[in-house]
Amino acid sequence: MTSFKSVFESYSWNEVRESIYAKTKADVEYALNTTKRNLEDFKALISPAAANYLEPMAQLSQKLTQKRFGKIIQLYIPLYLSNECTNICTYCGFSLDNKVRRKTLSETEILQEVAVIKSLGYEHVLLVTGEANQTVHVDYFKKVLRLIRPYFAQISMEVQPMETDEYSQLIPLGLTSVLIYQETYHQEDYKKHHPKGKKSNFNYRLETPDRLGRAGIHKMGLGVLIGLEDWRTDSFFTALHLNYLEKSYWQTRYSLSFPRLRPFSGGLEPKVEMTDRELVQLICAYRLFNEELDISLSTRESEKFRNHCVSLGITSMSAGSKTNPGGYAVELESLEQFEISDERCPKEIVRVIQSRGYEPVWKDWDKVMQC
Repeated sequence: MTSFKSVFESYSWNEVRESIYAKTKADVEYALNTTKRNLEDFKALISPAAANYLEPMAQLSQKLTQKRFGKIIQLYIPLYLSNECTNICTYCGFSLDNKVRRKTLSETEILQEVAVIKSLGYEHVLLVTGEANQTVHVDYFKKVLRLIRPYFAQISMEVQPMETDEYSQLIPLGLTSVLIYQETYHQEDYKKHHPKGKKSNFNYRLETPDRLGRAGIHKMGLGVLIGLEDWRTDSFFTALHLNYLEKSYWQTRYSLSFPRLRPFSGGLEPKVEMTDRELVQLICAYRLFNEELDISLSTRESEKFRNHCVSLGITSMSAGSKTNPGGYAVELESLEQFEISDERCPKEIVRVIQSRGYEPVWKDWDKVMQC
């Protein structure tokens, strides 16, 4: 059975990196002026040579986004179900070697969290857990989906990779989207950051989107953790992966997120720093590469940056997020996965979005009530 692994193995990390950094102003100008952009054009748009073209990139990104999505920003919120995890990951507060009290929410506790989330107006929830197959397994997810489906129009998940048949069991219960981040496509550095646990299997994680596609998921989200490796090279491999998936599973929709490494208890310093201007460049480059792509920006980013990005190509944002199980109602001070930066409540985010002439929606194409 074919998978992205065979495509991935036909590329060299070092050769891709050299190709990106060798792009010229002429390459950037060609990418800006062509009507159908390919992976080589994407390399040019994320290259250092494109740094001085940020304004035309932003203008074109805004135009393409409004053409496809209108002036709409979808709102979603994460619901952390568990911080139990059997992996050791150097960048995560849930890592097995981080000696903290673990918690998995019961059905009663989940409903308490749901009550708070619903009071904020949300119709789209993202379920998040650590990776602990003996605790938060497919049967647990089945119970959760049955429990919360009556309350939400859209349910997404960011949990451990699963098998095709397991995803197939969850989709009829209301699962609409799955986020699966490779973290980094640099195999050697991946091993350094994931020394223990099932997540240490690079190829199993790499082929997860294929299993999702075969299961018929409505939407899947890709991305890397920016800061683990050279962001330009990692972003190219993400685009390569996206390109492959769209051709292989054309009925599925796709989204991208851009998590920059954030502090957590025990923290890891980024290997590579990405400036705000570079993140804007990357967001615009993806929009120019793919007009159909949903692009999400989380509360990892600062208030100022998120305000600025509303009109640059973003199609969805989280607001009022808690990154710990029980963070909304049950156990406010339990361990966070990472520190958020934008702590504004959803009503404040709604006002910001509206002030820029955009319409906030709680789910696809439903306008949010005025605050």
